Amino acid sequence: MAVIGGGSWATALVKMLCNNADQVGWWLRNPDTVAYIQKYHHNPSYLSSVEFDIKKLSIGSDLRAIVTGADVLIMAVPSAFLKETLGTLAEKDLKDKKIFSAIKGIVPEHNLIIAEFFNQVYGVPIHNIGVITGPCHAEEVAMEKLSYLTVASQSTDNARQLAGQLQCRYIKTTVSDDIYGTEYSAVLKNVMAIAAGICHGLGYGDNFLAVLISNGIGEIKRFVDAVHPITRDIKDSAYLGDLLVTAYSQFSRNRTFGSMIGKGYSVKSAQMEMNMVAEGYYGVKCVTEINKQYQVNMPITEAVYRILYEKISPVIEMRLLCDKLS
Repeated sequence: MAVIGGGSWATALVKMLCNNADQVGWWLRNPDTVAYIQKYHHNPSYLSSVEFDIKKLSIGSDLRAIVTGADVLIMAVPSAFLKETLGTLAEKDLKDKKIFSAIKGIVPEHNLIIAEFFNQVYGVPIHNIGVITGPCHAEEVAMEKLSYLTVASQSTDNARQLAGQLQCRYIKTTVSDDIYGTEYSAVLKNVMAIAAGICHGLGYGDNFLAVLISNGIGEIKRFVDAVHPITRDIKDSAYLGDLLVTAYSQFSRNRTFGSMIGKGYSVKSAQMEMNMVAEGYYGVKCVTEINKQYQVNMPITEAVYRILYEKISPVIEMRLLCDKLS
């Protein structure tokens, strides 16, 4: 197995895998970061409290070498940079590989969720593609606080195998066959978290936030049911649980980003100060464009889009949104 990415979630995934695997591949873009981890045994930029057994890591910045040495690839780079990251790879490099996405976003250039991107652009069969979703924050994994993951794949065997590799004393796993619903839900929960953050930044209280999030799960259900209509329970932790932790947690970068917008930051200044990617910023634009086809009623998503991309005042937009919630 190999993890592609060097951020906090990639670092947490490597930590989890090292509990059970004898060897874990790890690709990071920056050779200096690779050298630092090899020497000091922790990531200098993310979750630096996590110490790795370096003998278990096959770590490097040569993407093709890391990909060649693994049967299972876990993608954990921001969706906006995925196409660029994989630019040196051809379809043959991913032949017979099992691809799992830990990315909670949409590839902007294609308006495709990660599973669709690998299937349509790289020809990876859909049964060899899976999704890893929460509710789970990397920071709590670093502290070994009990967390739950859902591994989704249309191949139950593939999902169970990876779930078994991730499960440990502080990680419990479940499996699902709903790769489309879990992926779209993961994208939309980030949009809802931005909305929650904007409201927090504007001074709205917990009472309103509860109404916003209960409407948010309804919005997610309407959209995923329209895009991929199968029987699913939106109250499962992969959907509702992931939304709740992202909308409420102090570790949520999307909520933090939204809070800064609500307090008057511009998009660019908020992004620069955070120094981390808030996937919901890209996700809301992609979902808005995809929804032109489905015409799902999505007032929260539309409000976030207008604030971030049309520069409508958060005060005005949230006041208008209040009249659309119940």
